[in-house]
Amino acid sequence: MKQFQVAYIPIGVPTFHLESAQEQFEQSIVLLRSVTEQAVVPEKMLLTIDDLKNYLDTIEPELIVLQNITFANAAYANEVLMRFQCPILLWTLREPVIDGGRLRLNSLTGAYSAANAIREFGRASFEYLYGAPQEAPVKKKIADTIAAAKLLHSLSQLKLAAVGHTPQGFGFGRALDGDLMKVFGVTLEAVEARELIDRARSYSEEECADCLEELRECSTALDETPRENLIGFSRIYKAYKEYVTEQGIGALASRCWPDFFTAYGTPVCAVLGMLNDMGIAASCEADVYGALSMYIGMQLTGKAVFFGDPVSLDEQENTITYWHCGTAACSLARNDTGAVIGVHPNRKIGPVMDFGCKPCAAVTLLRVGRKPDGTFRIFLAEGKALDKPKQFCGTSVVVEMKGNAGDIVSRSVKDGWEPHFVVIYASVPDQLEIIGSMLNIEVCRY
Repeated sequence: MKQFQVAYIPIGVPTFHLESAQEQFEQSIVLLRSVTEQAVVPEKMLLTIDDLKNYLDTIEPELIVLQNITFANAAYANEVLMRFQCPILLWTLREPVIDGGRLRLNSLTGAYSAANAIREFGRASFEYLYGAPQEAPVKKKIADTIAAAKLLHSLSQLKLAAVGHTPQGFGFGRALDGDLMKVFGVTLEAVEARELIDRARSYSEEECADCLEELRECSTALDETPRENLIGFSRIYKAYKEYVTEQGIGALASRCWPDFFTAYGTPVCAVLGMLNDMGIAASCEADVYGALSMYIGMQLTGKAVFFGDPVSLDEQENTITYWHCGTAACSLARNDTGAVIGVHPNRKIGPVMDFGCKPCAAVTLLRVGRKPDGTFRIFLAEGKALDKPKQFCGTSVVVEMKGNAGDIVSRSVKDGWEPHFVVIYASVPDQLEIIGSMLNIEVCRY
């Protein structure tokens, strides 16, 4: 597996004020190393094409931070562009002194030269940053760009499994392996739900005891579930766990109804919640793009995310309630109730998750969706998760929107978005904007 690497490439020429440039060079390295351990930096500023070529021979970047340490003509950028296809953050330094005397760096003119070369190479999507290393917005932009590039690297190594097919009328979640590979670099694997059901049935009760204990340790009210359904849960949970481990699956979109009620007798909802707490993004109703959206949120935050439908709008509170039948991760449960186990709201069979989700001062709403022409887009909105109890049977979270909730619902319905969204328990809109740019996907910010 190729390791993620950020390459700092400070280009310039020796005819400017090198003392000022050296100071900026040293401060830039300190900043980069404070943000990531994966930064590779040169021993000195790259002030000749030969110096640049020698340094480029030593790197294998997933992100390039191309900085005009002073002015440099397009030949420097061209050398970089001929070698690497990875995302680029073009960084312009602020002039350190404006006193009527000598122009110390002329970094901005160099940025125009480099950007012109980048566009000539057909690389329309690149990030741009202006400012000195000690400025807080500069550090945030670099951190956000590195996070986005790291996610892009992770996507290129992701194996996503579609377990069964979407139910009738849920075709919005179906994906073609070619689309996922071409646009996101993701490998799609398909397995029939019956294969995992058959695997689950092959286990003895004793073989699955530890799986049931896992659920017992992180939930409450489990003993109200009939014994046969507890055993059914433990077997199917073991089947899913072993499958994702054996196949190296990082995200999973699982068929749920009607098969797991009619053909197996126990819902898969709680299994998906447990997988999410394991770090495996797991959506229900076989929504592949929902699972992809979950994976993105989980990779950016290192935490479980909520997956559900927008089911209720309150204009006075400016809130939208997101809900689903019972697949939320136990770690998302409110502290006062814990992860309560209940029954599926329609089928009345358990175990499923049945609780309200915990509050959070800043959340981000995300959906990777497809337009009618087959191209992709990203839904993006911000808000905060309120301290609200369970709204309906199943799991729910009430989000007070940053924008006008009524307008967001009206616009997103008219814009034809899919009915599944992800609530990320962190503020990551800027990283998602950058990801969209790197993937050359439209970002629709509501």
